[in-house]
Amino acid sequence: MEFAENRKALIATVAAGALVLAGGGIMLGRTLLAPDAAPTEAAAPDEKAEENHGPEGFVEMDSARAQGAGIVTETLQSGGLGSEILAQGVVAATPEGEAVLTARADGAITAINRRLGDYVQAGQSIATMESRDAASIASERSTAQAKLALARSTYAREKRLFDARVTARQDLEGAQAALSEAEAEARRSQSAAAASKVSGDGRTLAVVSLISGRVTRSDAKLGAYVLAGAELFRVSDPNRIQINASVLAADARRIQPGDTAVIELLGGETMSAVVRSTTPSLDPESKSATVVLQPQGVGGLTQGQGLRVRITPRGAAAGSAIALPEEAVQSFEGRDVVFVRTAKGFQATNVVTGKRGGGRIEIIDGLKPGAVVATKGAFLLKAELGKGEAEH
Repeated sequence: MEFAENRKALIATVAAGALVLAGGGIMLGRTLLAPDAAPTEAAAPDEKAEENHGPEGFVEMDSARAQGAGIVTETLQSGGLGSEILAQGVVAATPEGEAVLTARADGAITAINRRLGDYVQAGQSIATMESRDAASIASERSTAQAKLALARSTYAREKRLFDARVTARQDLEGAQAALSEAEAEARRSQSAAAASKVSGDGRTLAVVSLISGRVTRSDAKLGAYVLAGAELFRVSDPNRIQINASVLAADARRIQPGDTAVIELLGGETMSAVVRSTTPSLDPESKSATVVLQPQGVGGLTQGQGLRVRITPRGAAAGSAIALPEEAVQSFEGRDVVFVRTAKGFQATNVVTGKRGGGRIEIIDGLKPGAVVATKGAFLLKAELGKGEAEH
């Protein structure tokens, strides 16, 4: 009996010790595992940061931010420096885009209705003149209309008498001839009055705009006496423009209507254009030919503005090279890179460069036609990339 009780006490003591050891093991296990678990949980933000950082060489930047930073992009076209013809051009009005308004007769300017820079509609009066010629033209018009009325009345009377067999056919034919002459004279005098813009009372002449546009030149002065044919105003339509580019004779022979071109605007932006025509002769002073380009739009272009154009003849060998502005290529960590536009930003792409000239550089390898790359402001992307790499 005593042996059984001692045995139960021993078993209880062993069990209690086992529980204590088990509890200590649990506590010990927690103490040893906690440091290992903490870095595992802390690693998640680092992985997320890596995902937000994007691939190597990527600069996250939306279109609005890029535009605000002054970054300009350009779509790549095939062809190296040898396939491009660089030329200087001037924005000019098309033949139907500018009108010269002259005095239709001798006279004095009595009113000026529009000033330099004002917008006018086609057929709108810009100035008014008093002229003795106006009175003469108006008098001829009135006389012709009176003669026409008399000739019509005479013909009607002769027609009634002829139908009544009172007069001979010869009298009717004479009245008909007089009526035809009176009608011709009335039309002539009316056309002269309309061309001279004579007012209804015959006292003044109106200087009328032939097209809609803005007044770009004003030589008229109130009260000044001017002779017929003197230039008074010029009106230009800002939406009817063309680019007149001067090229060498050898290059002009390579250019044909329909060839594509790129217009370099202020600020590094570009605009597409198409060759409309080339002059068959050379300018006697500059010994150059003029190529007329039709721009695809008018934004950023003003008549008289000078700019540079790049013409690509269709017969030129395109090759595998691509020409870019030199500022588009940036040196980063010992290699040449170009920043290609993506959906969320710009990706730095390694390129192999070739020859340079005229502010342009050839890309031999690394890019394909159709890609959109940063030109002006590419150095800002390089700075952003360097800052992002340092933070990463």
